[in-house]
Amino acid sequence: DVSPVVAGLIGATVLVVSVSVTVFVWTCCHQQAEKKHKTPPYKFIHMLKGISIYPETLSNKKKINRIRRDKSGTAKEGGSRGNLLVDAAEAGLVGPNKAPDGPPQIEQLPIKVDYGDELSPDQSLTPGGSKTSSPSSPGDDVMLGDLTFSVDYNFPKKALVVTIQEAHGLPVMDEHTQSSDPYIKMTILPDKRHRVKTRVLRKTLEPVFDETFTFYGIPYSQLQDLVLHFLVLSFDRFSRDDVIGEVMVPLAGVDPSTGKVQLTREILKRNIQKCISRGELQVSLSYQPVAQRMTVVVLKARHLPKMDITGLSDPYVKVNVYYGRKRIAKKKTHVKKCTLNPVFNESFSYDIPADLLPDISIEFLVIDFERTTKNEVVGRLILGAHSASAAGSEHWHQVCDSPGKAVAKWHSLSEY
Repeated sequence: DVSPVVAGLIGATVLVVSVSVTVFVWTCCHQQAEKKHKTPPYKFIHMLKGISIYPETLSNKKKINRIRRDKSGTAKEGGSRGNLLVDAAEAGLVGPNKAPDGPPQIEQLPIKVDYGDELSPDQSLTPGGSKTSSPSSPGDDVMLGDLTFSVDYNFPKKALVVTIQEAHGLPVMDEHTQSSDPYIKMTILPDKRHRVKTRVLRKTLEPVFDETFTFYGIPYSQLQDLVLHFLVLSFDRFSRDDVIGEVMVPLAGVDPSTGKVQLTREILKRNIQKCISRGELQVSLSYQPVAQRMTVVVLKARHLPKMDITGLSDPYVKVNVYYGRKRIAKKKTHVKKCTLNPVFNESFSYDIPADLLPDISIEFLVIDFERTTKNEVVGRLILGAHSASAAGSEHWHQVCDSPGKAVAKWHSLSEY
């Protein structure tokens, strides 16, 4: 026989222990779930950016695709799910860029002697950006093929309709497979508000895209002032995509008012000089020889190009430090929302021995942050051993020749 008091104490003890164990187990499960959510797999759906698209042409596109496949006899990888493009290979390579939470102030650089064959910043400035030599690099007389597309205008919806149909005679960009993995990026100039791209077609020099893009809110009276810019690229899983060429089509000579106009244009070698200004970036550098520490301050940017449909951007700056041919450190600033003239004022410090300074390069990438699509690089600046401009080399020499003094300068951003 147990007294009621003792029985009550035993029951209360059992209850407290049970609740404590339950809370402990729940806390551990919750922490595990949070860890999984913090490091998601690099998979995302690439959605078309800056445009509104109706699904009225999807059934027609599927019929055309079946007819094209029967004629050409070549299978295409991946389907066009409406106007959503799933680029898993690119997603696995790059991964989604997210808004940084703020960088720590000091980072130790893991300096090594042997760095293998990783590309240096100056090598990636080439138009192709690949490790293999591009067939279009030796001269301008190389045939880059033709691009066929059509232009139409929908008066009731005030929409410009562009169909990228196919390309012929593309050059070989992958020496191992003797083929290419082509896709096309399209932009409407001069505002560059509308940016779209087709899916990647694997191992073909005669790609058939048959993808229709509808751009709404474009008055017919403004068509004569617009230029269609097609950039033909070949996807590369292990480095930057190769640029095959470009096609520029002024709509001043095209009249789609009477119906669809089909055009075929020769793909020309890309002319980087045609590109508009990418804006300017102000940075400050100082080197402390006693502490052997380089301090980099990203101050502000100005006159950045419009990247969003709202006419603004959400820029942030990614800072990469290279020693010779190897990237040894990377940091990011915070994202500045809805501005073309952001002010960052963020500082980063790196421990760098003085005898390694001649081989150090610092790369600044101004990037437009996007929630639903892949982040896009607005412009690029390199200071140090691989600086491509006279102003960048002069700035670096002033920093090295003036120990302990912070040197701040504005630099024009180049295209990435």
